[in-house]
Amino acid sequence: MRRLLLAALAVGLIPGAAFAAPPSITAVDTSGYPTVRATIVTTTATNRVPALRENGQRVVGFEATNLGREKSVVVLFDRSQSMMGKAIKDASAAASTFVRAKPARDRIAVVAVGKRAVQLTDFSRSAAEADAALRNMRVDGVRGTALYDAVLLSVQALEAQRSGARVLVLLTDGQEVSSDASLNSVIAAAREAEVTVYPIAIESPSFRPAPLQRLAEETGGRYQGASGTGALQAIYASLGEELRRTWQVSYVTTARPGEKLALSSDGATAEARVAGSLDTVDGASVPAPLLKAGPVFVVTFVGICILLAVIFLLRKPLGTGLKRRIEPHLGEGDPKQARKPAQERFVTASTVMRATESAFGHLRVWHRLHRHLERADLPLRTVELVYICAGSALGFALVATLFGAGFVLSLLLMALGGAAPVMFVAFKAKRRLTALEDQLPDLLITLAASLKAGHSFRQGIQAVVEEGQPPASTEFKRVLTETRLGRPMDAALGDMAERVGSKNLSFVVTAVTIQRQVGGSLAGIFDMVAEAVRQRQQFARKIRSLTAMGRASAYVLVGVPFFMLGAITLVNAEYMEPLYHTPTGHKLMIMGVLMMGFGSLLLRRIVSFRG
Repeated sequence: MRRLLLAALAVGLIPGAAFAAPPSITAVDTSGYPTVRATIVTTTATNRVPALRENGQRVVGFEATNLGREKSVVVLFDRSQSMMGKAIKDASAAASTFVRAKPARDRIAVVAVGKRAVQLTDFSRSAAEADAALRNMRVDGVRGTALYDAVLLSVQALEAQRSGARVLVLLTDGQEVSSDASLNSVIAAAREAEVTVYPIAIESPSFRPAPLQRLAEETGGRYQGASGTGALQAIYASLGEELRRTWQVSYVTTARPGEKLALSSDGATAEARVAGSLDTVDGASVPAPLLKAGPVFVVTFVGICILLAVIFLLRKPLGTGLKRRIEPHLGEGDPKQARKPAQERFVTASTVMRATESAFGHLRVWHRLHRHLERADLPLRTVELVYICAGSALGFALVATLFGAGFVLSLLLMALGGAAPVMFVAFKAKRRLTALEDQLPDLLITLAASLKAGHSFRQGIQAVVEEGQPPASTEFKRVLTETRLGRPMDAALGDMAERVGSKNLSFVVTAVTIQRQVGGSLAGIFDMVAEAVRQRQQFARKIRSLTAMGRASAYVLVGVPFFMLGAITLVNAEYMEPLYHTPTGHKLMIMGVLMMGFGSLLLRRIVSFRG
């Protein structure tokens, strides 16, 4: 039956087949001068962008949106009391057929209007919710039709959709009687949100189509009237078929206000006139000499800029680049031309950084960041890390905004970008601490052997610096440097233990401090502490090996749902549509992520060990 209906539409046996008329330019909007918007209906559905000519000249660099590929659609349904009985049944059945036949990538929502406008469903790529809402449509119990309010509500809902085209399919059988909004405000809102309106009206002898015709014409859509509810199936079918072949294009015209435009595309033609006139700009009169002098002034200004650039280039001494390369090898560099320190070359940046340090340097967070940088051994100042975090946060937020992310997602990405440098510093600090912990037993044995050979404690540290590897050798070298500058050995060692953050090293420093105060065999203490540290490390490795299965289970339990989600989406994307594009699916996904997070924390607590 459906194939017979489409065949009848193709040969024009049904009046509603006007929607499928190939090819045509159905609307041209010049109100946004110098931007011109046009709606082009091609002969067949295609992904090839149609060619466009203006006054015989090919238009290049225009933006084209394919309505057949992806769009957001609002089905606006009139459920006022005039639709009672067979009318609402036929209309809801026709609208349901249109919804079920939509392309897979389209997002669709339903708005109903009676005494007031109500959005019944959210936008979803699944047609199930919209179809159910249309099939269960009931006549409003209160008399009235707030048609313009419903159109405004639909436009606002479509404006929130960030990707694809925006289309409003409106069905009504009566006139506007109870809206707060006016026709002009509705048209202005639709044009600002780039919403194309396709009104369908069930016409009666008293019906006035002029407002809906104007709404369709000024938004780039097309008005279609039906003599009765029996023709709605054909009209909706032809509309769906036309939307698959429709392109919306916009470009900057070369025509002046008041001039006539002749557009053509693949055999389709249309004419329009640019809004305004040659002697007015935004409604104000402009003298003709000024209009003629404008282009001349622009060309003259650009020419002067090019001439100045050429003069500056020619005044540059010949051989300057070669001389700058040779001077370092001759040893005859001019002191005035020597590169200045970074602080002098970037005076403004240094001033801002000093002001930032003086304003926030007393905060605990600032000191923690400074400690992390010391433990990571990175050549950065704390203020530099802060500005890197700020720049990373702004960069993530900018990328999210460019890709059309919402406010909440942009805020989350901004927080992630700001935390990323700090997380990198913490990772480097942890890896350096692990390396120092692994070196500590051998380091203590080296110190003990040096003391047993008769060397002093300072000479033992010097042996560690000369024979050891970073990071241990670097830290002990700093201790020696501080003691040479007059700092007490105990204070230098205590500061090293606090700077490194190693509990085992703190035990060693405490043992050294006590021995230096009360006396005793320091070599024996080092041997004993080295053995204790080695046993603690071996015990920690044993615990990690015993809990490896638990950690692997945690990784598998967390990773399997995401793997299954991706695999099923690749195999059968339509099966996953309700999960991705319905409120219930969103709630299920959020609940699943929260449950996995809670389970991961429990498993982490079970398998964690603090030695």
